[in-house]
Order: sequence, then C-alpha cells, then structure tokens
Amino acid sequence: MSDRMSDAEDRLARIERRLGSGGHDVVPAWRRATRGEPRWAVTAVILVAVAIQLMLPHRLALQPYWVLPVLEIVLLAGLIAGNPRRVEPRTRWLRLVGLALTGLISLANGWAAVRLVAGLVNGTEGEDAGPLLLTGGGIWLTNVIVFALWYWEWDRGGPMERVRGRHQYADFLFVQMQSPEIAPADWEPAFLDYLYLSFTNSTAFSPTDVMPLSRWAKMLMMLQSSVSLVTVVLVVARAVNILH
Repeated sequence: MSDRMSDAEDRLARIERRLGSGGHDVVPAWRRATRGEPRWAVTAVILVAVAIQLMLPHRLALQPYWVLPVLEIVLLAGLIAGNPRRVEPRTRWLRLVGLALTGLISLANGWAAVRLVAGLVNGTEGEDAGPLLLTGGGIWLTNVIVFALWYWEWDRGGPMERVRGRHQYADFLFVQMQSPEIAPADWEPAFLDYLYLSFTNSTAFSPTDVMPLSRWAKMLMMLQSSVSLVTVVLVVARAVNILH
C-alpha cells in the first residue's frame, strides 16, 4: 500500500512540474538555442598566449620569431570585427578564422616545445635553472590555453553551433549537465569552463570532474596529458640537476 502511495505521489509531482512549465519538460539551456557567450574571456586568454610566445627565447620559435604572433593578432582582430561582443553564428568564415587562429597558436607552441625537449635531450638547452623553469612554464601554460581552445572549438560543433542548440549529444559532460538542479536554469558551458577542463587535465594528467564522452575528446585529452607530462618531467628534472 505504501509503495502505491509513493508511486502516486511521484506521478503527481511530475504532473505538477509539467503544468508549471506549460505542459512540457524544461529543456536545459545547453540543449536549446541561446545567445552567444561574451567574447572577452577567449580574447583575453588568446592575448596572454601571444604575449607568452613573444617572451619565450627567440631561438625556440619559428623564424622570423614575430611572424606567427603578428598573424595571430590579425586573425583575432578579424574575429573581433565580425563578432565584437558575443560569439554568434553570423558567417561561416568566422568559424574558419577561429580554427586557423587556434591552429597557428598550436603550431607556434608545439614547435617551441619540440625545440625545448630536443635541446634538453641533446644538452644544448637548460644552462640555468631559473630561465629554464620560466621557459618550460610558459610553454606549459600556453599548452593549457591551446587545448582549451580546441575543446571549446569542437565540443558539439563549436561555440557557434552550440548557440543554435542543434547538437544534442555532448562531447564533454559537465557536472551541471548531470545535476541541473545545482545550476541556474540558463547555465551552459562557456570558454572558461573549457579552460578549467584543460588546466585540470594538464595538472592531474587525467579527467577530474568533466568527463570526455566522444572518442575524439578522449584522444585529445590523452594527447594533452602526454605533452604536459613530458614537458613537466624533462624541465623539472633538468632544473633539479642544475641546482644540484
């Protein structure tokens, strides 16, 4: 008898929730069409990545060292001109420019990382512990930014497709998606959420509270953890050896 009463109460509660929402289940913001997220966060982080590139030793960069940073600034200016305040789906070329910008930052940082690792292995880099740690830290931090941009650009088709709410299957499962009652009704992932995902994956070398669902997301996170692990281990090991 008590089980029947409990089932009846559950059904009544569901009916009341549906009536309160106009007879339909409430669709979370990340599954429906919404406004584009503000551009300021991703713009600020990209500028940080460009500044780090310019501060790294020029011998680690593709030559001439200023070419890629200048191209990145030009592409960023194009994105801001096309969507100055919010990341919204206006024209297809904005999507291509965003991917090209992320690719250039990845190329510049990947080249610097390879040159640094090769120099450490061959003994041509790492004469002083302080500059070595600063260089390794800059490359590591840029790596965090690079993978945050890739996660942001590809999850459910990218920021412009997420605005449309057409991709119902997420590539990354955030806590707010599993437990919508703990988040505001208009919550949906933005760039800073992907930056947090990238940072924790680089420090823990594994997922923390954001789970990859699609195969490409798992492979990209595995690649990031591998790059971060190699960079940290080699740089710290060399710095400790110099200090001793």
